[in-house]
Amino acid sequence: MSTFDDLDAFAATRRCAGLALSPDGSRLVTAVSELSADGKKYASSLWELDPGGERAPRRLTRSSTGESSAAFTPDGDLLFTSRRADPAAEKPTEDRAALWLLPAAGGEARPVAERPGGVSGVAVARDAGTLALVTPKPVEGDAEEQREAREAAAVSARLHTHFPVRFWDHDLGPGRAHLQRCAPPDPADPDAGYGEPEHVAPGADERLGGSAISPDGRTLAVVVEVPDPADPASWRRRLELHGPDGRTVVGDEPGADHEAPVFTPDGRWLLWVRERHPRPGRGMAHTLKARSLEDGTERDVLPEEAWQVRGVTGAPAGDVVYVVVDERGHGPVLRVSITDGSVTRLTANGAYTDVVAAADGSALYALRSAVDAPPTPVRLDPDAADQDPAGSGVGGALCGVTAIDPLPGTLTEVHATAADGTPLRSWLVLPGGSSAATPAPLVLWIHGGPLSSWNAWSWRWNPWLMAARGWAVLLPDPRLSTGYGQQFLDPATGAWGDLPYTDLMTITDVAVARDDVDAEHVAAMGGSFGGYMANWIAGHTDRFAAIVTHASIWHLDGFVGTTDASFHWRREWGDPLDERDRYDAHSPHRHIKSITTPTLVIHGDKDYRVPISEGLRLWYDLQRTGVDSQFLYFPDENHWVLQPGDAKLWYRTVWAFLDHHVLGRPWERPALV
Repeated sequence: MSTFDDLDAFAATRRCAGLALSPDGSRLVTAVSELSADGKKYASSLWELDPGGERAPRRLTRSSTGESSAAFTPDGDLLFTSRRADPAAEKPTEDRAALWLLPAAGGEARPVAERPGGVSGVAVARDAGTLALVTPKPVEGDAEEQREAREAAAVSARLHTHFPVRFWDHDLGPGRAHLQRCAPPDPADPDAGYGEPEHVAPGADERLGGSAISPDGRTLAVVVEVPDPADPASWRRRLELHGPDGRTVVGDEPGADHEAPVFTPDGRWLLWVRERHPRPGRGMAHTLKARSLEDGTERDVLPEEAWQVRGVTGAPAGDVVYVVVDERGHGPVLRVSITDGSVTRLTANGAYTDVVAAADGSALYALRSAVDAPPTPVRLDPDAADQDPAGSGVGGALCGVTAIDPLPGTLTEVHATAADGTPLRSWLVLPGGSSAATPAPLVLWIHGGPLSSWNAWSWRWNPWLMAARGWAVLLPDPRLSTGYGQQFLDPATGAWGDLPYTDLMTITDVAVARDDVDAEHVAAMGGSFGGYMANWIAGHTDRFAAIVTHASIWHLDGFVGTTDASFHWRREWGDPLDERDRYDAHSPHRHIKSITTPTLVIHGDKDYRVPISEGLRLWYDLQRTGVDSQFLYFPDENHWVLQPGDAKLWYRTVWAFLDHHVLGRPWERPALV
């Protein structure tokens, strides 16, 4: 049994996320998730990797609650957040995260910053060691007193005065995140903690949307979410600088968000992303902007409509920045000049995240993944073009913590041309042994987003588990996918049922025309936006033998009014009172009477992005119209299915449904449900 034949082995595979590099470049740290001792949840720990690629990884932390948010101090000590109990405390508690420090010279970790509501984020000034902490703050009153009073009164209610009330899978309030600046410990007292916190932002009736701290610790770039005067239930993101001379608004305008700030290591530049809001017929667009901290001048580093920016890292010296973007099924690292905008693509293939630069400018480190490779730490040359660290390029793969067996198949590309002449592309996973003599049944697997791309490894939506069972998997990037230019987004923005649907059918036609794919046994599935498309497909064609729709949008107006960020979708679709025709034209529920394909509905009750009401109404409509359907319901899961037991059950139920309805095998109800 390989990693992909055995769900237990797959679930138990260690997974790494995030990178932190010590100031001297000698230590590289990543967070590793793995199964707890009882196998019921995932816990994270911090591991040290060898930047030279020679030594095996070694584990640094170990606790039942886990550790995350690794960051180094200027002296090389390792900071992290954890809910672990402090053994030195009079009343040890694990109900909220604190900031801990693991000395570089050795010794036990100790808490160095504790807050009544916990610590949810940390950034360290590269040179000064000043901290920027994110921690909850009550709307009014003392945090600890309020928490204790609520617990004593058994009160869970929240009183809201502004939209929204929840986010992804958790309720907002009764407090809200705020930013604190803390002076570093006194170097004469090695056991001292950080200084008294200074509240920085946000202000009243505002929300914190992100931050960065300058190398000298004197300036904070703060993203503040503010109500939009044109729409009291809408928010936009404003970028502010909080420094010695007070507060300066850097970016604030109707119709755009200013977010994701980054200071260059030399403290000369502030970089950030301006995201233009979508509207019907015009998709969102990114501009990478830069502001000189010496004279306040600004420039566009990457202009609007050039790329979708996924990450930004400043070079240690010189006017250079490293940018991760989406591009035609990959996520390359670009080397970009801040002054003239010239671009060098540093990586030839794969998708990159968490790029960090060595202080001496000799190397970049990142996590590289691909559809056929899990995230792995790699080293890159900061100047060489089109590197392949997974192969024989200039960079190189480092010793990582993730170990999988050989893939049970191969990965290739499928290309097609839409009716309007637009080139289309898709990844195609083929199981081992598929051929003209033994063609493989096919699953059309549609990504979520919709502003996304099949370009990276997914532990949750993994096509290789399907390949191990003999399935071919088509992973298309239809219109609304990122990495293909602005013209690929605009026509389908606010019109999901048009070009994305015809693109999917066109690329499926090309795939099933292959002699190693079984055109008679084909299914379609997707989650979130992919679930919307699965529902749309079900109402517009009977070419598929089965449909699997996860966390899906069914009633478009209902979704826009109940999701956690209604204002975002209202921008794309317009006001449902004024744009009724658009909503009606693109809502899958209006085609319920055309659905005949057996359908498996999957939804989690803690999903606040696509609320459970969407799954419940879809299930009811399928049942009342007599469609052969089942509903896999997860009371404790959110938009994804994260707990290992539930994730394994998800796959087993999907396999049983497809085996029965596509391959004609007897129905076998999965155990435990």
